[in-house]
Amino acid sequence: MKGLKIFVSICIVFIVSISVFAITNNFSEEENLNLPSSTLVLATSFSVPDSMDFCGEVICLTRYDLRERFDRELMSIVYRHSHTMRGLKLANRYYPIIEPILKKNGIPTDFKYLAHIESNFEIRALSGVKAAGIWQFMPETAKEFGLEVNDEVDERYNFIRSTEAACAYFRKAYQYYGDWFRVAASYNAGMGRISRESSKQQVSTFEDLYLNEETSRYVFRILAIKYFLKNPQMFGYKIQKKDFYSQVRFYKVKVDTKVEDWATFAKSYGYTFAQLKEFNMWIRSRGLENKKKKTYDIYFPKKEDIEYDPENIILYQENWAVK
Repeated sequence: MKGLKIFVSICIVFIVSISVFAITNNFSEEENLNLPSSTLVLATSFSVPDSMDFCGEVICLTRYDLRERFDRELMSIVYRHSHTMRGLKLANRYYPIIEPILKKNGIPTDFKYLAHIESNFEIRALSGVKAAGIWQFMPETAKEFGLEVNDEVDERYNFIRSTEAACAYFRKAYQYYGDWFRVAASYNAGMGRISRESSKQQVSTFEDLYLNEETSRYVFRILAIKYFLKNPQMFGYKIQKKDFYSQVRFYKVKVDTKVEDWATFAKSYGYTFAQLKEFNMWIRSRGLENKKKKTYDIYFPKKEDIEYDPENIILYQENWAVK
């Protein structure tokens, strides 16, 4: 029996050894890791760029504190494997939806990275402080920027309407600050706090502000996810094209009347209530009173996109997938 236990232990050690995330072969020579090609490692460090661009504005990362703040967020992203991989797969679905809305509203497309780090594109995302949806709006802020939030309808979960509301926020903040870094920081901390701290500390740039830890990390998290997504394979993320989540096409049905039962409504179009909710998470009850006769857009997935077909996978960015 003792011999059997020893044999099993040896087998486990061998299996774990050959299953280790062998990341060293995933880097180009410019990474300068200087590790033998046969070396298996559990973790490695990554080079920090000298600067990063965000919305056409450049932040220098040669100052030690800025470099370390960026490095911290990059490590957090790279080594939070399942979370990061799922976000990457979901980005393939949601970036093509969000980008055109940002462009239409005159907002730099780099703000898609803000949505990414806010929610990881989990459509049911709800924080402990009740921020909801892919843009993580608080209830009152959502209402301020034109979203309906009540027991029947919560447009924070509407990925089209909430993106438009986020654009309205970014426009307002940019008119006030005139730089996109502080716009992004204010989305986390609030415009009031960023303005007060800028005045009290007598600085006008984000990188020179002393802020609470969450906001201090926030912008660097955006920069780090942008850097990571330039080439996920460089960080060891090897995903085949067929394993990305598809860009499900949808069509709209307009509703401007009372809906007695959403399940019956969905069935009348040949869908289940679950399929209705998947694309309309903003529906928060079993029916809709709609006393004001407001018009709502209901999204249904196209029938041909419901079934998984690897031939229908379209990559948002070609180098996200292994060849």
